[in-house]
Amino acid sequence: MINSSQVTFEDNDTRDPMNFSYKIKWTITLVACAFTGIVAAASASFSMGYQSMMRDLNCTQFQATVGLSLWSIGFGTVPLITSSFTEEFGRLNIYIVSSFGFMLTEMMIALSPNIQTVMLGRLLGGAFGSTGATLVGGSVADVWKQHERGQPMAFFALVAVAGTGLGPVIAGVIEANPRLGWRWIQWVHVMFTGAYFISVVLLMKETRATIVLTHLAIKKRKETGDDRYQAKAEIEKQNLTTLIKISCTRPIYLLLTEPIVQSFSLWIGFTWGVVFALVESVSAEFQAVYGFSVQNTGFIFSTLIVGSFIGYLANIYQEKLYQKYYLRKRQEARLYLPCVAALFLPIGMFIYAWTARPEVHWIAPAIGLTIFMSGGFVIYMVVFLYLADCYGTYASSAIAGQSLCRNFAASAFPLFTTQMFARLTHRWGLTLFGCVGAALVPIPWVLFFYGSRIRARSKVSRKILEEEELQDNMQK
Repeated sequence: MINSSQVTFEDNDTRDPMNFSYKIKWTITLVACAFTGIVAAASASFSMGYQSMMRDLNCTQFQATVGLSLWSIGFGTVPLITSSFTEEFGRLNIYIVSSFGFMLTEMMIALSPNIQTVMLGRLLGGAFGSTGATLVGGSVADVWKQHERGQPMAFFALVAVAGTGLGPVIAGVIEANPRLGWRWIQWVHVMFTGAYFISVVLLMKETRATIVLTHLAIKKRKETGDDRYQAKAEIEKQNLTTLIKISCTRPIYLLLTEPIVQSFSLWIGFTWGVVFALVESVSAEFQAVYGFSVQNTGFIFSTLIVGSFIGYLANIYQEKLYQKYYLRKRQEARLYLPCVAALFLPIGMFIYAWTARPEVHWIAPAIGLTIFMSGGFVIYMVVFLYLADCYGTYASSAIAGQSLCRNFAASAFPLFTTQMFARLTHRWGLTLFGCVGAALVPIPWVLFFYGSRIRARSKVSRKILEEEELQDNMQK
């Protein structure tokens, strides 16, 4: 266990998160993903309470929409700073603080006396929700080997995207009850987050190996009184300010210099922006065209859930393709299904745009939304897996870069889509989205055929490739 007084894991050491039992690994994965689902549901369900909120707080719909958008700003920017905290405090403590803080922000919104307090609560809610939710990819990487991460990450994407649909479904039922309304939508989130907080305390374990080793070194020093026992993380420890500086600047650097990060950020940014534009507009569209009640429009969001499950099931086949063709295609073996899913985005948008009219049954635009979300699910999932495969030790920074674009788009789209639909109508506004989606179809195809050449010209990718070759040679 000791090498020159350095504390390390022994072979097959069960304290090493990579050697946790299968049961513990899935428990950690499920608990981590549950927070993502709660946060996703809270982010989208907010829009379902607009009517009662505008009545109670005497605010405009635009002010309420600002509350929806501020969530994504907090969600996208704060992790650039707080992601460094895991180096200092570990993942478990961040999960505990984030879930408790998130519960308090939902309580703050529920008790808000005015729309300004609601806006502040939404901004803080996005901040606390992001800090916990963005740890999930790291937690999965801590306990699962690279070839095992496909299904855990697919489950993470399922919970994130399906939660975006489930939240409005439940919120629609609550909003339809005149005795409940928007405040009870928030109280339901408080209840679920409170239960989650308890589950984290009882079931979650620390998964960051450097933190586990640091705790073992501290314990060893106490037992022996010998201060020479140290973990590698203690010996090579960087200043927290330096870590924050790196976590803030490296994602921006990769976003500005890496074509792969740029293209995926553009793709997922547009897709997620459209999702939040739909969260903002679907309810009003189905009420105007089909005379749906608030509760019935909430049920339309189940198309997001169905689309997520279709994408999740399709990923099972993608995983088989990845295992089969990895040696030949390497990282690009992740892109078989996304090449097909890229077509689903514009097709789904065009179907929704041109069938949402009174003489056509409502199931037709609902099918369009389902097709769109099945493609959106695949894109959401592959962004994490493909960037993680391509950027290795820099994966968290690459993912943070795309997350910044994704959440900025999610905050911006709802603010202009109401005016856009008012001027162009929903049909032509959605057609415009479909045309932009069609223009982005070549992205996965280009990367599928030329991704390896693009990486070969990248300074960062060449450095990662050299490190991988060095490790392979050492293993041989």
